[in-house]
Amino acid sequence: MLRVMLSEQLRACGVVGAGGAGFPAHVKAQSKVEYVIANGAECEPLIHKDVELMKRYPREILEGLALMAQATGATKQVMGVKKKNAEAMEALTGVRQGAPWEFVKLGDFYPSGDEYELVYHATGRLIPPAGIPLQVGCVVNNVETLYNVSMAAQGVPVTRKFLTVCGAVRSPKTFWAPLGISYRELLEAAGGVTLDDFVVFVSGLMMGTLCLDTNEVVTKTTGGLIVLPRDHYLVTRRTRTQPEMNHIGKSACDQCSYCTELCPRYLLGYEVMPHKVMRGLGFTTTGAQHWDQWAELCCSCGLCTLYACPEDLYPKEACDQAKVERRAAGLRFVQEAPVQVHPMKEYRGVPLSQLRQRLRVEEYEVPTPFEDLSLEPNRVRVAWKQHAGEPAQPVVAEGQKVRAGDLLGEPPADKLGARVHASIDGTVQSISEAGAVIVAG
Repeated sequence: MLRVMLSEQLRACGVVGAGGAGFPAHVKAQSKVEYVIANGAECEPLIHKDVELMKRYPREILEGLALMAQATGATKQVMGVKKKNAEAMEALTGVRQGAPWEFVKLGDFYPSGDEYELVYHATGRLIPPAGIPLQVGCVVNNVETLYNVSMAAQGVPVTRKFLTVCGAVRSPKTFWAPLGISYRELLEAAGGVTLDDFVVFVSGLMMGTLCLDTNEVVTKTTGGLIVLPRDHYLVTRRTRTQPEMNHIGKSACDQCSYCTELCPRYLLGYEVMPHKVMRGLGFTTTGAQHWDQWAELCCSCGLCTLYACPEDLYPKEACDQAKVERRAAGLRFVQEAPVQVHPMKEYRGVPLSQLRQRLRVEEYEVPTPFEDLSLEPNRVRVAWKQHAGEPAQPVVAEGQKVRAGDLLGEPPADKLGARVHASIDGTVQSISEAGAVIVAG
């Protein structure tokens, strides 16, 4: 009964995975598992929003963890936090009050927040190839998702996002922002940009996206904004076209295999071999299909491209392309070998400090303290699709008055998706396929 009740509350309040994937949380609440794991690892360089959230809202996070454990019947609750984040662990311990959860203390490595890594370190279990944590009795939620679970249990829908704004800004910080607010307003809240010519990486340098338009808006999965000079090394890397990347790889890859030897999934025992995918760039379509199978279990963490390759090639992008082409061709690779952790795994972790140096962003690694801002945008654009699954469909009309928290749209019946709600009081100015624009007042 509790499982149904919490699931319905999460569905009604539009709670989705806040760590980036955006998977609707009400589906996870319907599971039956042994472990509920809170993901507070936060491994993207420069972004510290999860640490600040754990320091400021430990009680709500633990309440969300307990609610998910009760709903799923989990007998074990685990908080995945890096050992270096002592203040966050102290805050969580300070509100423990005998609750039956425990820490799994993680090293400062990338990508320690990957759910395959976290499940392994927390339980010793290995998720089946191309599988999900549920298959080994686990549900994993980002700590902000658990905060939202706690709020949903009180009837409060998701109308804002906790995020970090850092890089080349005058006052790097972490704060709450209403959904649909523009990136431009977030940059202003951080004191403004210190450069005349800049770009914004959204939600991370490794797995985030490059944005050139600061009129884009915050969604439920936005982890933060990182401002870099337009001529930065990472921008040059990210703006090459796929044919350019393939041409460079075909001509320069010497099959050193460093991309494979440092691949986190390969080290866990999954048959991911980026160097073989790179080899396929020099073959015909038939030959490429043979080599491209080694891309299928890649998680696109970017470590091979941005750290491991000594020649600055693009194995991650080659894997991304291979996965798309294989799906289009109706091909599917199934790993037959048992998943077995590589004996050198614990010696090949990539420390975040080394990764930042390789990315040439060490100068931007500064504190981003939480600030309780009261952002009041004149308008917001609330997107219909802020989650995995189908976009929400509008249930409001142009000209309609709404208040923050009012329902704007919900997914089609019997389809995976999530509700979206108004983030400010105002009037629905326009409705499009992208979302609803609300003007304050």
